[in-house]
Formats: sequence, C-alpha cells, structure tokens
Amino acid sequence: MTALKDMPISFPGLFGDWEFNPDPIALHIGHGIYWYGIILALGFLAGLLLCMRQAPRYGLTEDNVLDLVLWAVPCCVLGSRIYYVLFYLDLYRTASGGLDWGRIAAIWDGGLAIYGTIIAGALVAFLYTRRKKIRFGALADLCVMGLLLGQVIGRWANFINREAFGGLTDLPWRMRLWVSAYESIEVHPTFLYESLWNLIGLLLILFVISKGRRFDGENTWFYFLWYGLGRAWIEGMRTDSLYLFNWTFLGEPIRVSQALSILLAVLAAFMLFFNIKIRKRSPENLLVRELERQAAGASEKEAESVSEEAAAPAEGSSEAGVSPADTEDFPPDVPPQL
Repeated sequence: MTALKDMPISFPGLFGDWEFNPDPIALHIGHGIYWYGIILALGFLAGLLLCMRQAPRYGLTEDNVLDLVLWAVPCCVLGSRIYYVLFYLDLYRTASGGLDWGRIAAIWDGGLAIYGTIIAGALVAFLYTRRKKIRFGALADLCVMGLLLGQVIGRWANFINREAFGGLTDLPWRMRLWVSAYESIEVHPTFLYESLWNLIGLLLILFVISKGRRFDGENTWFYFLWYGLGRAWIEGMRTDSLYLFNWTFLGEPIRVSQALSILLAVLAAFMLFFNIKIRKRSPENLLVRELERQAAGASEKEAESVSEEAAAPAEGSSEAGVSPADTEDFPPDVPPQL
C-alpha cells in the first residue's frame, strides 16, 4: 500500500481537522533536493558530532571518528541501497526482464534499508580497526550511539515521504494518509514508533549502559538487543516490509527485517549474558582503562627521569660549592690579582 506524496497528512484523533502537507522536494533544482536527503544528512551530522564528543570516553580520538567516516559514508549508502534493491528486485526490472539501472541509482526516490547500512558500516569499521590496530569493540560502542541518533532523526524523512507506515488502526494517535484523491486511510505512524524507541535506547546507552560498561562491545550488543526487539515488533505492523523472496513460515511470508531483528536480539542477549555472567568481564580491561594506565606509567617514568637529572649537578659539585673548573685559570700558590 502506498500513499500519495502530494496530499496532506493529519492526526484526526489528536489534532482534529488540522493538516500538514509538506512537499517532499525542498528545492526544485535538477532532480530536486529532497527533504529525505536533507533529514538523513542532519541525522548523520548529529550522530557524527555525538561520536566526536564521546570518543575520549572510549579511548579513541576525533581523528579516529573522522577517518572512519570518510570511508564509511559512501559504503553505507551503497550497502543500504544494495540491500533494499536485492529484496525488491522486481520493482527495478524493465518490461523485458532486465534491470533498470537508472531506477536502481535513483536513491532520491527513496529505498534505503537500515540493515544494509549496519552491515556495510560494520565491515568498514572492522577493516579500519585492523589497519589502525585499535579495538573493534570500543569503536563499535562509540558508533552505535551515533547510529541511534541518526535513526531517531532519519525516521522523520519517512514521515515527509508518506512511507514506512503501518496497518489500519483507530487509536487516538492514528495518522491519516491519502491513497487517491478521494480515499484516505488511518494507520499506525510506525516511523514515529521507531524514532521514539531509538531515542529511549540512546538515552539508556548514554546514561546507564555506558556508565557501567564492563567490556568493549557492551554498548554494541545492547544496541542490537534493544533495536532488534523494537524493530521486530514495529516491522510486524508495517505495510511496506521487504520479504525474503517467496519463502513462508507457518503459511505467512517472512519479513526480512523482522527475522533478522529476532536473530540479532537473541544473539545479543546471549553475548551480554556470556560476557557479564560467565566470563565476568571487568571494566579494568576496557581500552580506555588500559590507555589510562599506560599514560600514568609514562608520567611516572618521566617524573623519575626529571628527578635524576635534577640530582646530577649536586653530585658533581665540590664541598665548597665551587667546581674544579672555577680555579683552573690560577696557577698553584699564586693568589689571583685583585
């Protein structure tokens, strides 16, 4: 089910007859500068600034974040588009059955999948940490906070595009969209559900999970647990899900994002339990703690070196406080001329 992008949006259960009719195109230049792209860019910048600000708490630097971003951004856009197209491939075929490459490249018309972004971003981050010899878990813990903030903001791009909505409902916060000039539907605003769910998850990581972090990777596994549970629930309401080809389970088509979300949530719950309860990981093993200990050790060595240098001249001086060099210009038994 698709809604018209040039018809008003309203919330009749909350605001009565008030309507909002945003143009998906912010600036009509060339193919157009879409609000979709602008909102995603704002989400990306907000996530980047958050990661840069939080980097020292994870034993990382702003340069680590910026270096990673230069590689991750194009790869994530490409990954999210490939993921979407693969599961909606029939939409991108020509009448002869070939692929319509022009439509595949037209990301301004929508069609990006967050799990494609996550997969591509994780691969780039892994390769980056191997190259720079830094700990992947620490970098991932930092990045998931930026990712969550980007998702909080980015979901509002779906609102402007009248997409990613749920099934019919009569709840007070239902959203009214138009599917033709004469027919409207009232549906779950699932974009809003996911935005709020991600906001709660971000606040939990910032103010609870990260403050009691016991191992590098804990934020990351919590993210997959939290997001996986929320996405599995919300995806079941949506009317535009990506389906796993023609496969079914118990007679129902398999929603790709829902199945992946459940698997990730189960894996994340196991990894958190394994690291906290079985391995009993300690905060002392965090990258940032190791770097603090190294810095403290280096400071002690520097202080010892300074003390030794300061003590050296005193050991070489005479009892009278005059060195032999001070008298070598005067012959023996000859008083200096005054």
